[in-house]
Amino acid sequence: MNPPASPASAPKGFARHLPTIARVLLGLMFFVFGLMGLLNLMPPPPPETLPPKLVAFSTAMMNTGFLFQLVKGTEVVVGALLLLNRFVPLALALIAPVIVNIVAVHVFLAPSGLAMAVVILGLELYLAWAYRSAFRPMLGARVTPA
Repeated sequence: MNPPASPASAPKGFARHLPTIARVLLGLMFFVFGLMGLLNLMPPPPPETLPPKLVAFSTAMMNTGFLFQLVKGTEVVVGALLLLNRFVPLALALIAPVIVNIVAVHVFLAPSGLAMAVVILGLELYLAWAYRSAFRPMLGARVTPA
């Protein structure tokens, strides 16, 4: 168990607000864009303006009948949890595979959006580091059940 942080080791000034800022930014992005995708509030760009492999990937997600809705629903729930500051480590763990997919799509299929994907990945990694004490127990190589 870690001892409580002493006032000398606690972040001072603006630095103490960085985890909150990162959490709210990531929460807003996922809540807003997840809701827009889930409720079809934003029309998709014309297919001829997108790379063909990205169109095929997006079409395949939509044609499953559940995958696109599952991803967007997860984004909305995670965004809400982050904005409400509830179950933040769980929210970060739930959204990690979605972020890996976002980065992979932009690396392999649509490099034009890579900058935003890197920002999202950076926020996720920063928050995972900020909440690392919550992740420490699940990262044990050998753990016995309670």
